[in-house]
Amino acid sequence: MRLVVVSAGLSVPSSTRLLADRLATAVSDRAGGQGAVDVRVVELRDLAVEIAHNLTTGFPGPALASALDAVATADGLVVVTPVFSASYSGLFKSFFDVLDPEALTGRPVLIAATGGSARHSLVLEHALRPLFSYLRAVVVPTGVYAASEDWGAEGLAERIERAAAELAGLMRGLTAGARVAAGPAGSADRAGSPPESVQVPVSVPAPGGPVGAGGFEVIPFEQQLAALRPE
Repeated sequence: MRLVVVSAGLSVPSSTRLLADRLATAVSDRAGGQGAVDVRVVELRDLAVEIAHNLTTGFPGPALASALDAVATADGLVVVTPVFSASYSGLFKSFFDVLDPEALTGRPVLIAATGGSARHSLVLEHALRPLFSYLRAVVVPTGVYAASEDWGAEGLAERIERAAAELAGLMRGLTAGARVAAGPAGSADRAGSPPESVQVPVSVPAPGGPVGAGGFEVIPFEQQLAALRPE
């Protein structure tokens, strides 16, 4: 399985990268142990110039193209951003702006953020979750927010483990489904012939007449409207 971690931290060292690494380790452990998950970390600070060029020219540089391809082919994503002005950072948003709009469809995503105060924790729900829902990703129920006071305190480790378990479960289901679809019985039977289709008889009603559907009689709207008109 392939896990891609997108970190939008700007400083070195970065609490955003620290949270990203802890989440990646937890997901790897939950998904099958060491070696079962191929983890790639995408540091957006290293791609800032190429992202800006892509926004103005429409063409990604080689490093950005590689990162975009990794995200588009991952079995699961961990995305972590620092909170800037009560939302995700501009660099974080710009990266997903240059990503193909269809790239995350059906892809499991774990959202996380870091900030200086617990007052910004709702960024997960009012900014990150709507963004990835719009991109048609499958966002795990548990988001992880880490304020400055959370490091070393109770609660953060439990949230990390819970979110990691949710993402790992979705990733296992996704890869198992792909293996079944690619198996010898996925699109043809053992004799090599395609699966039989089910033919459902459909009667074509007279124009304006009732339509049969699932055992019920469906009366066209214009016919119902006519019945309401006074004689």
